Amino acid sequence: MSAKGRVFLLDDDQLIVSMLARALKKEGYEVQAETDSREVVEKIRSTAPDVALLDIRLPGKSGIDILQELTDQGIHTQVVMLTSDDTAETAVKAMKLGAVDYLTKPFDLDEVKIVIKGIVEKGNLMREVDYLRKVSSEILHQEIIGESAILLELMAKARKMATARVPTILLTGESGTGKELFSRYIHHAMHREDSYGQFPFIGVNCAALPEHLIESELFGHEKGSFTDAKADKRGIFEMAYGGSILLDEIGEMKQNLQSKLLRVIEERKVRRIGGRVDIPIGVTVFATTNRDIEEAVDTGEFRMDLFYRLNAFSLRIPPLRERRKDIPLLARYFLTHYSGKYNRKTLKGFSPEAEELLLSYRWPGNIRELRNTIERIVVLENEETILPDHLPKEILHQARAEKQTTRFDFILPDSGLSLEEVEKDLILQALEKAGNNKTLAAKLLNISYDSLRYQVKKFGLE
Repeated sequence: MSAKGRVFLLDDDQLIVSMLARALKKEGYEVQAETDSREVVEKIRSTAPDVALLDIRLPGKSGIDILQELTDQGIHTQVVMLTSDDTAETAVKAMKLGAVDYLTKPFDLDEVKIVIKGIVEKGNLMREVDYLRKVSSEILHQEIIGESAILLELMAKARKMATARVPTILLTGESGTGKELFSRYIHHAMHREDSYGQFPFIGVNCAALPEHLIESELFGHEKGSFTDAKADKRGIFEMAYGGSILLDEIGEMKQNLQSKLLRVIEERKVRRIGGRVDIPIGVTVFATTNRDIEEAVDTGEFRMDLFYRLNAFSLRIPPLRERRKDIPLLARYFLTHYSGKYNRKTLKGFSPEAEELLLSYRWPGNIRELRNTIERIVVLENEETILPDHLPKEILHQARAEKQTTRFDFILPDSGLSLEEVEKDLILQALEKAGNNKTLAAKLLNISYDSLRYQVKKFGLE
């Protein structure tokens, strides 16, 4: 299990250092313990701990001096001072310089644990809130809606990966199928028994940012490492410590970044741009793409070694046309959601003809297209029931085109054929095209539902 957080500990008393380090490690923290104040500021800058415990009285540079340097250099690590001088003057001085708390020797270990737990949880929660503010407008819901066999099988596979807490997962599929939603589903399942807010889920779109910004976003940078680097910056791999990182559209990532990413995933360490120290990471990496990633490997656009590293655990998210059974459920879900959002609670549902058109449409934009379609109807139409005329023209055009192309010419071969085999083959095709929905398959064959059931039973296609 990932560490709860990182703690930096500085005290010149080896017994105190050993006692605190042992107690905090037992609580699940990753601890870096030091007894020498030299280069402490650089070490804190490089390792970016969640909290630093600094002894005030040290030979040479004092804890107050170190705190002042951290403040002056814009290093925002949360600092707790350790002191044997329990006076208001000492506390006030430390707080004015930016310390979040102070602990008095001899220590009450329970108090130490409570203070550190509070600081780490607050930091994780603030990072999660900051991220959610950025993406909340893009995220509609956290549920996976559907009951098709292909979806249920996929969710079972996802839960197994979550239980095992696998380190990397590749999610492939067309745009709009819900790859990020599945990533969040797995992330939540991984931490459902823990305090969920402690484990951030942070993502970056590899196709939306320039190359140099992606590297800085992922790995962070040191102050002065390039022209605009005016302060130290934590990368997403550091910010997501203990949680998950989503690399959206990883197929668009440049080759030189792919090699750096492979190193980070394999070594579980990251180095900031301009940094000199490797920082341990503890994250689950989700990578998504709508490209044919294996074809990209064949053409040399994507590194083979990175592909095999990511593909050790992979999920193919099916397009909506392969899970037609879920279309009515999703449509009703979006109808309910947007009816409430836009105060259109008089909407009662879909007419049978409208629902049939929704089922037969191929949905090239997948769930995203269905969602947008229902939202537009809720906003623009006034009737209580959604009718075929309320649907977008592309859905109606496809239905008309299919009606006009139903005739076909068939030439009987000289050797003859089995009529029953032809019937069986057509029934199989209809069931496949309809996503195993017998009502829709019967309509495709222009026969009754009962007739189709009889043929299915007759040919042993149950």
